[in-house]
Amino acid sequence: MSATYTVSGMTCGHCVASVKEEVSEIPGVTEVEVDLESGRLVVVSSDPVDPAAVRAAVDEAGYTLTEA
Repeated sequence: MSATYTVSGMTCGHCVASVKEEVSEIPGVTEVEVDLESGRLVVVSSDPVDPAAVRAAVDEAGYTLTEA
């Protein structure tokens, strides 16, 4: 399964790495793709992931989930 989100506030490669690291820690997540230019976040998982968990992980990284 995959879900696509939009993240705002990222400005560099370190931002991308922070978001990837936090979202990767969500149980069931198998792959995380982050595109700095578009702010696109793709979460691939074995089971559905609660969007609230993704929002919390992005918040923890210091950024904002603007669209699910």
